[in-house]
Parts: sequence; C-alpha cells; structure tokens
Amino acid sequence: MFLFLNVISANAQQPQLATYRETAQVLVDQQSQNITTAFITLSSTSPLEMRVPPELIQKIHDAQNVSSVTITNTKSCIERVGNKACVLINIIDPSLLESYNITKIQSKSQAIGDSLIGDINKDFGLTAEFYEVFVNFKGQLNKELGTSGNISGNRTISVVYTMSPPESSNFFDYFSSTLMPKQITESGGFIDVAKKMSNDSNSDVTFAITPTQSGAIYQLQVGDRFPIKNRITAVSPLDLFGVDKLDRSSYFSSGFFPLNSLLLVTILSNQSLAITDHGGDIVPTTENNGQKIPSDLTKAGWLFDPSSGTRIGAVYLFGTTSSATKDDLMLTLGNATATVNPNPIPPNPTPTIDYSIYVVIGIVATAGIAIYIFLRKR
Repeated sequence: MFLFLNVISANAQQPQLATYRETAQVLVDQQSQNITTAFITLSSTSPLEMRVPPELIQKIHDAQNVSSVTITNTKSCIERVGNKACVLINIIDPSLLESYNITKIQSKSQAIGDSLIGDINKDFGLTAEFYEVFVNFKGQLNKELGTSGNISGNRTISVVYTMSPPESSNFFDYFSSTLMPKQITESGGFIDVAKKMSNDSNSDVTFAITPTQSGAIYQLQVGDRFPIKNRITAVSPLDLFGVDKLDRSSYFSSGFFPLNSLLLVTILSNQSLAITDHGGDIVPTTENNGQKIPSDLTKAGWLFDPSSGTRIGAVYLFGTTSSATKDDLMLTLGNATATVNPNPIPPNPTPTIDYSIYVVIGIVATAGIAIYIFLRKR
C-alpha cells in the first residue's frame, strides 16, 4: 500500500505532493554561532508514515497552547543541562508571558508539561524527569532566517525534562523503525544518509511533533556540526553529509514528486558574499507576484534567492532525476561584486503548472531548519 496523499491530480509530468518529505539542509552560520550544521529531516503529516499513538496526539491538541513536543539527544539542549537528552514541551502563550509573573509562568507551564510527560515516556520508552521551565524571549536567529518561531524559540516557554543520553545510532534506529513503515525505511534515499550520519559520534537526533488544526507535523532529524575556521569560499554539501551521491527515495517512484526531495543551503555571513560558480544547472524561473519561482519542475538544478549578500539561500531541485553528485551540488563563493556563472536553461514561455505548489519550498525550508535553530539558540 502506498501511503502518500496527492494534492494535485496526476498525469504524465504533472507535479504531485506527497505527505512524506525528505530534506537535506546545510546552514552555514558565521553570524551568530560560527558553525556549519548539516542535517537530514524526514517529515510527514500522515499518521500512517509517522505512527505516533493517536491518543498522544489528541492529548497534545487538548493541552493548552502547546506548540510542539521535541525529543532530542543533542548536547546541552538548553543552558546548564549538560550531557543529557531532553524532552521539551514547548508552549506559546503571550498573555502568560506578559503577566511577568515568573512563579505563575513556571507553575502553569509545568502543569501543562506534567500532563503530557507520562504518556510521552510510555509511548517512546523514555525515562525523562522534570528539570526546569525555560523561557526564551529573543529568537534572534528566527529574524535572520525569517522563520516563524513556533518551534524555534521565539517567545517560547519550554518545560524541560531530562534523561541519560542514548547513542545517536540507537536513537535514530528506534525512532525510524518504530515510527516509519518499511515502505519508507527500505526505499533508500535521504533516510540512508541520515542513518549513516547517526553513526558519527558527534551527531545528534531530534524528533518533533508540531500540532496543526487537522493533525500534526512529524519530523525526524539527524544533524552534525562543523566549526567554521576559515573564510567561506565554497560549500560542498555531500562532504558534510559524508556521501558521494544523494539519492532520492524510491518511495516516490510511482509518480512525479519534484518537491518531496530537496536540498537547501543557507549561508549567513559576516561579509557580503556571492555565489560565483556552481555545479549542475540553474532551473528556469518566472516571476509570480514578485517572487522568483521555477517554471519547469522537470528540470534539475539550482534556484538562488538571493544569490548574494550576507544571507544567501539556495535550493536544489531534482526534477525528473533520481540522484545528484558531489559535483552537481558544489557551490563556490566570492566577494559580492563577482558575478554568478548562470549556466542558464531557457525558461519555459508558457508554464502550465499550478503555482500554488511552490509555496511548499518555503514551508519545507522553514520547518526543517526550525528544530536546529530552536536547540542551538538556547
């Protein structure tokens, strides 16, 4: 049984959108952390693809103002925790924050967290115990990246529970095998890269549940970090992921799902930079309501927005191809006065694709990156 949900009717090369998504991301952050983070995010909105007990999802929905539940073995998930794994029950309640009554904030938030932690421990085989209530008023990196802050820490109250940290490989194997069906885990693609990354002693694993009006977004993420020691002159994503080729999941082989496998690169620099060269092609684009969007999703290649400045964004689309090489995904950087080698593909003069599908690029970029911003800005 194939589990995806089509949002657009299918014909030959008509794009479809599945509920399961695989996203590879690189965040080069020279502005606030001086660290490059590489991570793979596997996400779904389907309870058939991420099999969290429905009773727990209902309790999260019923709990007042809970914006997400995050389970992670990242080191120092918040300040002062040290080498502990964490369960964070995140709450957005502006009126509670604006009471400026720290005792009220802590007691009310802990009561909400305590109403959920027993079920979370039972359903995921955890032993997390209450540590503290943490309030983040800043959310600085959210502004830099344009993320919403729902799970990334902007004016968020986190009820923190801690436990002994499991090895990342064990943590990832547990979540992937328990939550995800064999139709996904045995279809290869980005999940194989995530599994390989989880064997690195410096990697960490995060699972997040974000309730929505109609259900929930589920995200399983593996990440690794690399200190920035020198001037940024190039980004080679596959070197960071430790692979020579990035394959798409064969889970999508029954149709055309161009936006369900994406590579995203975000560069935050202290100086104005420009992409001066790149592997692969540039995808043809058109303007829609002042926004640059692809005009032909069958083409593989890069979309840059913007391609220069102190914040650079790049998305690699696979088109109808099933993989990309290290050379395809290489980006070269120089000073902002340099010009990009466009390697252009002539744009399609009469695109027939429903442009509403393109909003998912921003959604995927924000959702995948949000977990790491939340964890690293504590």
